[in-house]
Amino acid sequence: MQGKPYTCPRAANTEKDKKDMEEQLLNELQKIRELTLLGIKKALTMTDASLLTGLSKSHLYKLVCAKKIPYYKSQGGKLTYFDRQELEAWMLSSRIKTNAELEQEAADFLVAGR
Repeated sequence: MQGKPYTCPRAANTEKDKKDMEEQLLNELQKIRELTLLGIKKALTMTDASLLTGLSKSHLYKLVCAKKIPYYKSQGGKLTYFDRQELEAWMLSSRIKTNAELEQEAADFLVAGR
């Protein structure tokens, strides 16, 4: 989640403190709502994709322009959408092997090569 993490406010002493606390709680509730809706959507907007991946919208636009990420355009071509499953698959597509896996592959190669 982006922004400052929620901290339990101290007792509100003034009307301004109460108003600030209320605003902070409303902002947090809005973030929770957005993330909850994000969890059930299949077609994601650029903003949704940014929240899901943790990448900035600017970086996502660069990936789209370079055709390095799967995406869809609206019929008019103005809006960009992402399929949630395709985006998650793309995020997990460049797995790095562990040292144990690399050592096992090297051992298997040496045994098979002889």
